[in-house]
Amino acid sequence: MGNCVDTSVRVGHAHQTTYARGVNRKTSEPMAPLTLSKPAPAALSACLPAARTEGEILSSPNLKAFTLNDLRSATRNFRSDSLIGEGGFGYVYKGWIDEQTLSASKPGSGMVVAVKKLKPEGFQGHKEWLTEVNYLGQLHHPNLVKLIGYCSEGDNRLLVYEFMPKGSLENHLFRRAQPLPWAIRIKVAVGTARGLSFLHDAKTQIIYRDVKASNILLDSEYNVKLSDFGLAKAGPTGDKTHVSTQVMGTHGYAAPEYIATGRLSVKADVYSFGVVLLELLTGRRALDKSKVGMEQSLVNWVKPYLSGKQKLHRIMDLKLEGQYPGKGAQIIASLASKCLSSEAKLRPKMSEVLATLEQLQDMKHSVLQSPSIGGRTAYNSPMRSPLGNHYHSPRRSPVGNHYHSPRRSPIGGSPSVPQRRSSNLNLISHRRK
Repeated sequence: MGNCVDTSVRVGHAHQTTYARGVNRKTSEPMAPLTLSKPAPAALSACLPAARTEGEILSSPNLKAFTLNDLRSATRNFRSDSLIGEGGFGYVYKGWIDEQTLSASKPGSGMVVAVKKLKPEGFQGHKEWLTEVNYLGQLHHPNLVKLIGYCSEGDNRLLVYEFMPKGSLENHLFRRAQPLPWAIRIKVAVGTARGLSFLHDAKTQIIYRDVKASNILLDSEYNVKLSDFGLAKAGPTGDKTHVSTQVMGTHGYAAPEYIATGRLSVKADVYSFGVVLLELLTGRRALDKSKVGMEQSLVNWVKPYLSGKQKLHRIMDLKLEGQYPGKGAQIIASLASKCLSSEAKLRPKMSEVLATLEQLQDMKHSVLQSPSIGGRTAYNSPMRSPLGNHYHSPRRSPVGNHYHSPRRSPIGGSPSVPQRRSSNLNLISHRRK
């Protein structure tokens, strides 16, 4: 991983009166001191500054420090008709700022932004908020969401991002009536893999730790932007194979060895990505309590069908109505199966996953010229794919602009599906390191 010196996030004394260090106010259980390893992006030749304090993080020249009044004006005082998403973290509002000065502008003028307003639940929320400012204030990549600025005023913690007009992958797969065409699903898989490969191949490795459909945002052309870096953590250094940490994540996406032992590596991200591939194939959630028995877990239900061509069609998303190349679907199924190996060391690297997906895209399993022309997904004229099957007339491209996100712990799953307490509840903790 190179000779980079790990950097860390240290909470300054300024907020200790509000966010008690070492205590989770929700559970009143002891917590470890807030020290998060901070990696450097692969694109940079030098390491990031070591041991950054909270003050240093918040004085980043790449980010604007907004006042609460700025963001009230930008979102029309956080009016309900500006609300575009809600999750365990809080609420997301649509706002407008001047593209040059970044000051608040009138609705409909200037640059559209997404303003995330965290619920004031104490230390843990602040910890994630600061971690996200720390990472996204320094990491820049086409497949990572751009953080424009933040607000830290009193107990208020807000983040200002670039606006993603197509919303999240979760919305398109599970909430929209019109399906994502096959070509768009492949594009989403490639973009997600690129973002994760960038993080994993950094000089100081970054484990995203929160790969799921609700964190995969889409711009107007369905380009992927990974969002929500509150759980991101530096990977192992030297000859170490993992880092040990409190288990956090969303049930259905978390890797089994991480849940069982708390040992975290980039292969946990690879497992979670495998689950996302299954969601793209099947159109079903990673965890769905409305199903019965084994079908509640997407991984458990799908695995027996991934090995053979004759079985695969039984799990494919019915919304696709057969409009996908059979060989292409087989390649994705095989790749998902490798990512979901029960042994972490047998899972491929994200760079290898990306290479396979890019090859699939280049072989024109999904012939895509322009993701959105006049509201429609544009394909080349119907032609036979190199691996078989014809493409039919495209459906109207789905449009969404909501940033819904399920609670990531301890239960995870879907916010729209009632959650039952699990016997594994103790495995996913509210505490984070």
